[in-house]
Amino acid sequence: MTRIGGTWQNWGRSAQVKPLRVERPRSPEGVQRAVQAAVAQGLGIKAVGAGHSFTGIAIAPGVLLELDDLQGLVAADATSGRVTLLAGTRLHRIPRLLAPYGLAMENLGDIDRQSIAGAISTGTHGTGARFGGLATQVVGLTLVTAAGEFLRIDDHHNTEMLPAAALGLGALGIVVEVTLQCVPAFVLQAIDEPAPLDDVLSTLGARVTASDHFEFYWFPHTDVALTKRQQRMPESTRREPLPVVGRWIDETLLSNGLYRAVCATAQVVPAITPPFSRLAVRVTGDRRYTDRSHRVLTQSRTVRFREMEYALPAENVVPAFRAVRALIAQRGWRIEFPIEVRFAAADDLWLSTAHGRESGYIAVHRYWRADHAAYFEAVEQIMREHGGRPHWGKLHTLTAEQLRESYPRFDDFVALRDRLDPDRVFSNAYLERVLGS
Repeated sequence: MTRIGGTWQNWGRSAQVKPLRVERPRSPEGVQRAVQAAVAQGLGIKAVGAGHSFTGIAIAPGVLLELDDLQGLVAADATSGRVTLLAGTRLHRIPRLLAPYGLAMENLGDIDRQSIAGAISTGTHGTGARFGGLATQVVGLTLVTAAGEFLRIDDHHNTEMLPAAALGLGALGIVVEVTLQCVPAFVLQAIDEPAPLDDVLSTLGARVTASDHFEFYWFPHTDVALTKRQQRMPESTRREPLPVVGRWIDETLLSNGLYRAVCATAQVVPAITPPFSRLAVRVTGDRRYTDRSHRVLTQSRTVRFREMEYALPAENVVPAFRAVRALIAQRGWRIEFPIEVRFAAADDLWLSTAHGRESGYIAVHRYWRADHAAYFEAVEQIMREHGGRPHWGKLHTLTAEQLRESYPRFDDFVALRDRLDPDRVFSNAYLERVLGS
């Protein structure tokens, strides 16, 4: 998230707004006062986290609440594993907060710069066919409603709202506290290695079930998949982390520094993209290590990009992927960013992209200065033909009418929104498009 003068813009530079007012509350009560004041003045109000959504989901034309000062641990119980955090707490700070209690988050996505409230509200997920997205770890939360009141939702209060509010798109109220069900701290044994793409596709189901966590990346213009598989082990397992220098070379020098330069150059000389991609799969993605869960699951990504990601029924991942691969070849595009494929368990959250079905995710990216429109539009058509649901925080073009067909509880969510925010205090153009006005 960046603010230049009076303009807020997201990390991917795909959304920006000049709000009428910016506030930085330091407590849940401060959020409550801000909401009450906005309502009294007839203004809309939205909270933003780290600005890592590519859509306009956090755009706040009226009052923008920056939650940078609303971070930290509220309560933790090592016995039950339940931990309550302030909504603005960044994911990368949570492991240190949990360490004294011997706890960890059950799963994480591959980027940890987001706030916990932003991550759950947009459906952030990691990979692992037996594990749900981050919102499935939510067992309670506290909202400030449009009435300016605190609303607690958990096992004992308003329980029926939890499947909606845990992944609420910011449409039901402003989240000020989140309670997570954590697990005992653990380590991961990780193997990153290249493999022939066709072999990975033909054995994908077996590879996914054989590991606790499996994903792969494919650089267009190559015939190699960079696979990543991990097994969960007790915390007492001996750690063998990546050497500091080796990790710096892989992740800072090659994956970020050199890669940024190549992406920038490719905007002027597109022909360098295929040979660089072939080089990249030869010099990266072949390593074995064992380390704490958060150090294995997350990566440092500093090259700015834009992304679209769709969730598919798991059995549709391979045909959809093959269609995207053929599309790139047919159009003769020079695509500088890899395609990422991940997996998640089915869940019962009303607006989860994995609602009611075992899911696989296909994510496509472009360098932020590249024109992504034609590529994303064509890929989106393929995803829709294969039963895809778009990630709420990543670029897509779908509307409420189209999304309603994909979510059995869509109208239930809209009804709850009507009840909690009848005057659309927390709405914006993006929510009007995906939920209706």
